Amino acid sequence: MLRLLNKHTIKQHAPAVAKTTVRAFAASHNVKEQIEVFIDEKSVMIESGSALIQACEKAGADIPRFCYHDRLSVAGNCRMCLVEVERAPKPIASCAYPVMAGMRVKTNSPMVHKAREGVMEFLLYNHPLDCPICDQGGECDLQDQSMRYGSDRGRFKESMGKRAVEDKNFGPLINTEMTRCIQCTRCVRFANEVAGATELGTSGRGNDMQISTYIDKTIDSEMSGNVIDLCPVGALTSKPYNMKARPWELKKYETIDVSDAVGSNIRLDTRGVEVMRILPRLNEEVNEEWISDKTRFFYDGLKVQRLTTPLIRQGDRFVPATWEVALKRVSEEFNKTSGNAAKAVAGHLADAESMVALKDLFTRHGSENFAIDAPNGDKPLAVNADFRTNYTFNTTIAGAEEADVVLFVGSNPRHEAPIINTRFRKAWLHNGQELGLIGQADDLNYEYSHIGTSSKDIEKILDGSHPFAKLLAEAKKPMIVVGSSVIENAKDSQYLLSKVSELTNKLKNTLFQDDWNGFNVLQRAASRTAAYELGFVPNSSEAASTEAKFLYLLNADEVEAKDIPKDAFVVYQGHHGDVGAQYADVILPGSAFTEKNATFVNTEGRTQITRAGVNPPAAAREDWKIIRALSEIAGYTLPYDDLSSVRSRLSEISPALTRYDIIETPSIAQLGLSSFGKSNASSTGEVLSSVIKNFYRTDPISRASSTMAKCTKTWVQQEATA
Repeated sequence: MLRLLNKHTIKQHAPAVAKTTVRAFAASHNVKEQIEVFIDEKSVMIESGSALIQACEKAGADIPRFCYHDRLSVAGNCRMCLVEVERAPKPIASCAYPVMAGMRVKTNSPMVHKAREGVMEFLLYNHPLDCPICDQGGECDLQDQSMRYGSDRGRFKESMGKRAVEDKNFGPLINTEMTRCIQCTRCVRFANEVAGATELGTSGRGNDMQISTYIDKTIDSEMSGNVIDLCPVGALTSKPYNMKARPWELKKYETIDVSDAVGSNIRLDTRGVEVMRILPRLNEEVNEEWISDKTRFFYDGLKVQRLTTPLIRQGDRFVPATWEVALKRVSEEFNKTSGNAAKAVAGHLADAESMVALKDLFTRHGSENFAIDAPNGDKPLAVNADFRTNYTFNTTIAGAEEADVVLFVGSNPRHEAPIINTRFRKAWLHNGQELGLIGQADDLNYEYSHIGTSSKDIEKILDGSHPFAKLLAEAKKPMIVVGSSVIENAKDSQYLLSKVSELTNKLKNTLFQDDWNGFNVLQRAASRTAAYELGFVPNSSEAASTEAKFLYLLNADEVEAKDIPKDAFVVYQGHHGDVGAQYADVILPGSAFTEKNATFVNTEGRTQITRAGVNPPAAAREDWKIIRALSEIAGYTLPYDDLSSVRSRLSEISPALTRYDIIETPSIAQLGLSSFGKSNASSTGEVLSSVIKNFYRTDPISRASSTMAKCTKTWVQQEATA
């Protein structure tokens, strides 16, 4: 039923090329009139058109609710938010009733209390007595409200017994007990409005109403796990966490996610030395209150395939060694080389502290041979890293919703940054945002104009031969998003960036405004922005062309056999026995992001820190400490002994690296982009294919996760064989 309502209430937009008229788009937000209402005799000023429940919240009144959610459309299903309005004949559902000037509301009168008790009795009428065995126990909204408004006895006398519903199979992530469902439809609204999984809906009416996919199928969405947080009862719970712990047993630590470059704010729930689950934290400017399924469920990979002690290769096998022996062996081989023959490679999960320590060590040794683990990462990149705006998401994550026309170049935001993709879907649904794509045509959860798959297709925008070019030219706030694969993977990266530079120059009046920078690079690796900031990228053709005799892989697991120079001594420092460890002569066990206090910079240039929730396993150590110890044994002692000293060094290189949760906005964006236009490169006609083939297995932690392996089997492999 709700799906039918949504079909008529949410306007679906046709592809951009079908539109011929110029759309009116406000350059500034309309300021709504403020009106006065009285909540429990307390005066409150609130915007006209707001819901009554919002006015009550502003006044500090606690209004119970099950179906209402700030980020979802209003349903008005549960009726738990009833309040008394002066001159109204009966209680009013405050979530679905707009405020009016002079309105007088009572939120805690005897009539309101009795009405809520009646609603609660109906909700519990068919609810099973599962609290002792329900995973939601201890953090259940229904439990909390029934303690306040529930009766001490029931009047249920139905001869047929309580209603029972068959459980649904939503996939390997969501456990269903649909008999507990109170039909608030939060999950349906989230799936349709935010996640883009329109297959979830309601069927039947009255006592026969059920929430399902109608035909038996799983929910194929990178954001599906958020329905677990939204569900106010125990109908939808985490399948990997099922029957594992109670909330009062867990210690909670606030940290950030490193599975992509968004830097979602998360909370670790730990018990002893084990991470039991990961939940989102509220941050309006980054992830709102959502996280991707990979962020939420890949934590089981932290327990398996871990490196726990230093290892030295002897023949075809690795032999455990002490830290003293392993570091002495590495320092001996390190000192045998000179200059650029020593090469350092930073991987996707390297933190800023370890990168600056490794860079300082190699610089003292006389080497400037730095690289990132990408196909183009061992030679000077097409992007000029001297300008911050050349490698960050300058519009900001929240600002993505303000754009009226967006052009993607070689990017798949649904897999590279699912959180940012929800912003684009929101703007497409509610603001009429138009989107175009040059690259592989994938399902992005919204309609877009597919301009072409080849690198040459950017010419269609420059010469105006494609209808989307007109939309881009007429946009008030245009936005160009260049995928990191264009810089790191594409053969035509020089050509593409030079053409993007031409396009930005053509649109400079609207693309660059006082409060708007429409040029963006969408990074997909958590370490990449900090690597650019620190200069841990190849800058010299001479250094990059030098054959490496000593190769240091810092969390670098995207390397291939062809990237390893013949007869080079290879050191791998990381926390999992993944790809990079296979090529190593010495393995040094580091710490995962849940086990260290470390600095990461997200794709928009926001510096954030992780906080240790558990200790590293066995002999594993924090990454920067390993490099500091190596420097002392090798004879190049680094001048910092504690974390604050390392961060002081970060601040010396770039003050932005210690200004937490702040985005630096340089005023020379156009100057940086002008450096792209100097290339004389031509196009090879390369097809810009999606760089992420399997969203659920993109880093050592997710590749070690059995939950992510089940997701791969359920969705990725089935799609490949379909």
